Amino acid sequence: MTVQKIIITTDDEGMRLDRWVRNNFPQLTQGRVEKLLRKGEIRVDGGRVRANLRLVEGMVVRLPPLPPPDPDNRGGLAPVSSADAAALQRRVLYRDDALIVIDKPSGLAVQGGSGITWHLDGMLDALQFDAPERPRLVHRLDRDTSGVLVLARTRAAATAATAVFADRSTEKTYWALVQGGPDDDEGRLDSRLSKVVAGGGREQMASDSDGKAAATLYRCRARAASALAWLVLTPLTGRTHQLRVQTAEAGFPIVGDPRYGPSSAVPHDKGLGRGLHLHARSLVIPHPQGGRLQVEAPLPPHMVQSWRALHWDEPSVPPARRRPQ
Repeated sequence: MTVQKIIITTDDEGMRLDRWVRNNFPQLTQGRVEKLLRKGEIRVDGGRVRANLRLVEGMVVRLPPLPPPDPDNRGGLAPVSSADAAALQRRVLYRDDALIVIDKPSGLAVQGGSGITWHLDGMLDALQFDAPERPRLVHRLDRDTSGVLVLARTRAAATAATAVFADRSTEKTYWALVQGGPDDDEGRLDSRLSKVVAGGGREQMASDSDGKAAATLYRCRARAASALAWLVLTPLTGRTHQLRVQTAEAGFPIVGDPRYGPSSAVPHDKGLGRGLHLHARSLVIPHPQGGRLQVEAPLPPHMVQSWRALHWDEPSVPPARRRPQ
């Protein structure tokens, strides 16, 4: 057991420190976390902090040596059902001694929260396979976004992968079906984003001159007249809900987005599938053991339905590959 220093990525920005610790180290009770904070054994950027600290991208959390997870104490989580375990194992796109990459289904939250009892973090025991410990989350996708998600199988791999996501060494590609579409076939979306309070007191992201810079490249791969477009999106930054906000504010919201798109962004009368049409299609990431890993995920069922309704070819998925640096 050693001291750990973990860099906070944009995926965890805004989360309370105590919740972040318990999500990543389920062997710790809330009482234990608070005691470690009072004693100064958990620190952020070298200083003592409170449990309710809201994390910001780039912060460094220092943790003391911790006991390994107890397989018989899952933080109050119910055992994973055999059906859920089998379904999750079928979604593995790649696996080696350091990493597991899965195709996360739309509708599955990555971590728990208010009112969320069924989530990936609670089912990671099903992906332990022959490893001595359960895998760890190193980044996140929105609950309704499908596609490529990376898990680390060891503590060392988790530290390396978390650092890679923090310093933007990854290459992410998303596919989206949007209403309308950009005037140009290629371009770039630039904005500054901050959290705002929307109707009903719900927090969401919006453009703000004092916000953090967000940049996304886009390419239009196909159009359905002037009604819909298939966009390939490459985020250059990783702000919360970045792709959903930027496309909506540019005038072409993602189909099926209940938060940032108007109700007209769900044109089911065209035979489209129901659900958010945003898919993490591919990811290229430096592998903790050397080289670069490239993985692609197939379209989810609701997007397959839409592609067929629009008479677009459903692209094949090449096998994952790890190539030299």
